[in-house]
Amino acid sequence: MSLFNVYPLFNIVPFIAKDMYVYDENNVKYLDLYGGHAVISIGHSHPKYVKAISNQLQKIGFYSNAVQNPLQEKLADKLTSMSNCKGYQLFLCNSGAEANENALKLASFYTKKTNVLAFKNGFHGRTSAAVAATDNAKIVAPINAQQKVDFVDLGDLEAVETVLKKGNTCAVIIECIQGVGGLDESTTAFYQGLEILCKTYNTLLIADEVQAGFGRTGDFFSFKKHLITPDIISMAKGMGNGFPIGGILIHPKIKASYGLLGTTFGGNHLACSASLAVLDVIEEQQLLQNATEISAYFLAKAKKLPKLKNTKGRGLMLGLEFDFPVAEIRKKLIHKHQIFTGSASNPNVLRILPPLTITKAHVDVFFEALKKALI
Repeated sequence: MSLFNVYPLFNIVPFIAKDMYVYDENNVKYLDLYGGHAVISIGHSHPKYVKAISNQLQKIGFYSNAVQNPLQEKLADKLTSMSNCKGYQLFLCNSGAEANENALKLASFYTKKTNVLAFKNGFHGRTSAAVAATDNAKIVAPINAQQKVDFVDLGDLEAVETVLKKGNTCAVIIECIQGVGGLDESTTAFYQGLEILCKTYNTLLIADEVQAGFGRTGDFFSFKKHLITPDIISMAKGMGNGFPIGGILIHPKIKASYGLLGTTFGGNHLACSASLAVLDVIEEQQLLQNATEISAYFLAKAKKLPKLKNTKGRGLMLGLEFDFPVAEIRKKLIHKHQIFTGSASNPNVLRILPPLTITKAHVDVFFEALKKALI
């Protein structure tokens, strides 16, 4: 049986990974500045993480949500203390797309409305409503296109209000820093204005923190910088350091009822153990602080780069924008210098999404290689 060929693949076979490095089957060492789409938050194969999952597997790996699982409550408590999102309720699932799907569904249940407002260049997943709210017509199938979604420019409050005035929008979904779209973000005034408009027109505000959450920006969630209170917060990627887990934090004004949401695998014992280990390591190794410090060092080094047009993003969710497509630069970095980096829907942006354990020495290695690749 052949694989369904939907991924353009680099000719690399990772075999072992540790902290900032991935080793292929020939023991060639690659510096990982992409973390598998911002998933590796505490470094590959962190010993505390490996131990937590291994120990849990020896006890019980899975049972359904028909029984009590104290690890879910422990995870909820730890999330509250580290994110300072007090009063929110936790629903666990398996991925970022599923998190956004449940967020949109819950908003529709709550408001009794059908439409969604999303932003141009945004990405929210590849499932039913989540992909419809993603600004990429190539991945929206006709069955998804039945969803009613309005797209407006990021930062345009007037356009937002024009849509919300119609009275049929259940949710506004937004990445405070756009990931796949190329690291664009707006102003605090915009995000705060967006929150006010949502309250005015009985629309729920969903903060998509799937990529930016769990400390990647230096704040636990990227929206924290703007002092807003979303109605629902979606998360995944760095939440499990590679173990599939996602979830939404739900404002207390939204009431639960039996059967409202559901999942088979979401919040299983192994997933909760993985995420608890991630939170412990972030706290113990002060990785939020490290993200802020390394970001400042990275951006200072970037200013000295030739041919650089702009730097984008925050913390360790960064983009280097040039006046030309970066596809060849990425190939040089991976094949000549053994460094993984990322792309964006903006072809001129090189995305940097390393594990939060990155050091200044790793940054130095990257910039030396990048200078050579730019020649």
